[in-house]
Amino acid sequence: METLEMLIVSIVLPRYTFMDTRAHVLLATQELTFRFGIRSVSMDDIAKHLGISKKTIYQFFSDKNEIIHSLMQFKLQEDEKALKEIEKNSANVVEEVFNLMKHIGNAIGQANPNLFYDLQKYYPETWKLFTDFKVNCILKMVEETLARGIKQGLIRTDINLKILSRMRMEQVEMGFNPAVFSPDKFKILDVQLSLLDHFLYGICTLKGHKLINKYKQIIDEE
Repeated sequence: METLEMLIVSIVLPRYTFMDTRAHVLLATQELTFRFGIRSVSMDDIAKHLGISKKTIYQFFSDKNEIIHSLMQFKLQEDEKALKEIEKNSANVVEEVFNLMKHIGNAIGQANPNLFYDLQKYYPETWKLFTDFKVNCILKMVEETLARGIKQGLIRTDINLKILSRMRMEQVEMGFNPAVFSPDKFKILDVQLSLLDHFLYGICTLKGHKLINKYKQIIDEE
């Protein structure tokens, strides 16, 4: 229920101020949790990082759980937009996958190794946002990408789209599983990129393999 203080704030402050402050809290939380992990970051840390009081943060979020949940919602919305842009701006599905690799690198490459473990163990409702996104959005995109690749002659015609798409989703899930890939021994980015690379070579035609090698050479020369 909205408190009298929050109601007064929402009436007195301009709309853009409310949204701006809320966005700053989310961005600060993202920066801090990516550097130190979720459990290591407190409300005091977020407030200090922004140079504001905890009281100000509580005008927009009830607690740290809500901040983390809202941040996940925001990131997934941004990821969905990014995936659509990658598809739109790629000449073929192999290039699309390499552009996706770059996006993954930018998204999780600098993340604290305990970040995803903390999400799964201590924020199950927030982690469920990701698993739901995986099923409801990414799965559909993977199936559509494979279908386009077949038409382009880059992906084998003898694969079962629905089976391979779901296998790919399980690979993504497995890559985040600390019981399989301990954060102490494996980097999340290395795991995800290795699994994606293995998947791509397995489904592509000879023509597709040539493009894979071409894009890898370009990356090596950059």
